[in-house]
Amino acid sequence: MIVVDGKNAVLGRLASFVAKESMKGEEIAVVNCDEIIITGNKKDIRQDFEHRKKWVGSTQKGPKNSLIPSRIVRKTIRGMLPNARRSGRGRDAIKRVKCYGGIPGELESAKKINLKADKNKFMMMKEIR
Repeated sequence: MIVVDGKNAVLGRLASFVAKESMKGEEIAVVNCDEIIITGNKKDIRQDFEHRKKWVGSTQKGPKNSLIPSRIVRKTIRGMLPNARRSGRGRDAIKRVKCYGGIPGELESAKKINLKADKNKFMMMKEIR
């Protein structure tokens, strides 16, 4: 199992790395999803997520977009996989990915991969709520 630490990692780069590894057949756990960063202007990022939160479709049936950081990360990874919603390799690959807000007890002692980045304009996932 590969454990990826999301602390100070850029969301898109982390998601593409995880998507590629899961397509190879690896079991992957992404920890510290609260501390993943989204690059860009804070105002634009917040505006985009507020728009997604309010848009729920006709008669409140959907699509409903969650603001929980681990679910946002999982949805970003799913978007980088082929046919992740239907049958096929992408659906099997997304089943191998687990996302956690902190570090669960069984993964504390595991070796973690860090994908750190130095950016000027960014926003942490935990600031979105």
